[in-house]
Amino acid sequence: QVQLVESGGGLVQAGGSLRLSCVPSVSSGSISAMGWYRQAPGKQRDLVARIHSGDNTNYADSVKGRFTISRDNAKNTVYLQMTNLKPEDTAVYFCTVDITVGVYDYHYWGQGTQVTVSS
Repeated sequence: QVQLVESGGGLVQAGGSLRLSCVPSVSSGSISAMGWYRQAPGKQRDLVARIHSGDNTNYADSVKGRFTISRDNAKNTVYLQMTNLKPEDTAVYFCTVDITVGVYDYHYWGQGTQVTVSS
């Protein structure tokens, strides 16, 4: 069972910044993609950003220009740098990892970290 350890959430004022980190319990060589999703109370879980093995990235329109996803293979860590935070960014943020083993793809979720942006 793959585990994802997330950190970096917290309370910040609007306009502030936070950086989320996620460390999977598998080596980076087996990972095809990692990402961050978020879920606000009463809403569905939505993609925030993803980074693929070739370092291609994609973002939700609502965070483009404000959030940056990156990975450090030496530290086996993926980051989500969030700037110019808005109250509507308040949510639980979940790290995800996609692992390919042979012809099979596996998708794992972290337990989530709370991000709260006050106005």
